[in-house]
Amino acid sequence: MDQVGQIETRGVDYIPETERHSRPRELFNVFFGTQLCFGIIVLGYIPVSLGLGWWGSITSTLAGLALGSALFAPLALLSTRTGTNSAVSSGAHFGVVGRIVGSLVGIFTAIGFYALTVWTGGQALVEGLHKLIGIPNGGGQFVVAYAVMAALTLVVAIYGHANVVLANRLLVPTMGILLIIGVIILAPKFRMAAPHDVLLGSYGATWLLSATAAASLPISYSPYIGDYTRYISAKKWSSSRIVGSAFIGMFLGTSVALCFAIYAAMTFPADATDWVAGLVNVSPMAFTAAIVIIALIGSCAQGALCVYGTGLDTSSIFPSLKRIPATLLIGGAGTALVYIGSFVYNLVSAATAFLIILLVVTAPWLAINLIGYLLTGGKYYAQDLQVFNMQPRITGGAYWFTRGWNIAAMLAWIPATAIGMLFVNTTLYVGPWANAAGGADLSFISAAVIGSLLYATLVRMIPNSIVAPPTVSEADDARRIAALIESAPTRTTESVPPRVATAQPDLT
Repeated sequence: MDQVGQIETRGVDYIPETERHSRPRELFNVFFGTQLCFGIIVLGYIPVSLGLGWWGSITSTLAGLALGSALFAPLALLSTRTGTNSAVSSGAHFGVVGRIVGSLVGIFTAIGFYALTVWTGGQALVEGLHKLIGIPNGGGQFVVAYAVMAALTLVVAIYGHANVVLANRLLVPTMGILLIIGVIILAPKFRMAAPHDVLLGSYGATWLLSATAAASLPISYSPYIGDYTRYISAKKWSSSRIVGSAFIGMFLGTSVALCFAIYAAMTFPADATDWVAGLVNVSPMAFTAAIVIIALIGSCAQGALCVYGTGLDTSSIFPSLKRIPATLLIGGAGTALVYIGSFVYNLVSAATAFLIILLVVTAPWLAINLIGYLLTGGKYYAQDLQVFNMQPRITGGAYWFTRGWNIAAMLAWIPATAIGMLFVNTTLYVGPWANAAGGADLSFISAAVIGSLLYATLVRMIPNSIVAPPTVSEADDARRIAALIESAPTRTTESVPPRVATAQPDLT
């Protein structure tokens, strides 16, 4: 079941063609609408906090978003061919056990963005109500506000796919109108000058750091795009239509959100250090009410997208843990992070460091999956990807590789991530090679390039590292997995079953 007002009953299991009712335009709605919340908008304050003026902030942000969206969008095709989410789909290239890499990336991303969304939404709610009706804005009020934001978000996530899509579809016109009103209202206070000197001492290095942070935002959605494209049929819709919808929705949504934040920051006093409080302070009373609405509605859609996808992944790693309990578990972890972070860390500094580190981890994972997709021609044994999700679990199948791990992918991802971390240059962490290019952040670029080159080389050196099957019908695919299950030994707690001696196709 996947209907508005009903709790979705699908997890990361294969979605049959008969149930793939989504359209590419829903990708636009999801990835545009989900940006219109303070958890994302506040990230636009990063270039201003780094000391860039209006044009430096806008150009670095748009350049980064264009690059990130261009890397993100092609991954939309993967789950249309596999019928499952991005992490499970990555098992075709990382191995059915190695897909845990994608799951862990998704969990790390979701908890961080969920915490950021609840954090900023709760802050905007308290600051807005303080200005509107005079409630206190102390620690106790923030504790209650965070709990309210978390509860609303989890309700949407628990109901599942169709409800998350609807929430984001409604956000596009509603939040869009409110942001346009905000631009008009704040226009008299707008200025173009930078608030202070550039943080890294060099304009070029600071501009690149800002662009890198912006690029990380679209790329960070890579583990979740399959949550929505798994319901889109590759037989009904062209690849260009699917990729185009994902790119346009992501680029326009992030551009609107971050550029509004930059515009609003240019109206703040020079000594302002907090974007949410700064927006409330410079806004007239009427627009403060809109800020409260954005805090409530916008945060629900963005936070739901984060924990919904990760709830799917967590439940697939631990089959006895169903989607709803897994969603609550991730939501609880993210909420705990909010309470810790809100009283310990500076929001913008923490968000900048989180985005850059996230980008270093995700970029080579994304690159390996895109190269794998090209090498396989977009053809997969969809049911073979599900062996790790079954209970009891079985072994074998086309993507078993070496005990469930694809050595070529892991030998590419691990060094690429490690080297990328050496180039990281943020306010909270500076890698030993951070100044190798005059302070310019080469972290995610080096990670993506090294990961791509290593994987493309290793799959040719290590036999059977790529599975490129012929076109397979749903019926044939189902028969393959049925034969695999039938031949699998029964798991017991006393012994570990041997690998299933399943004949694999000659794919050399």
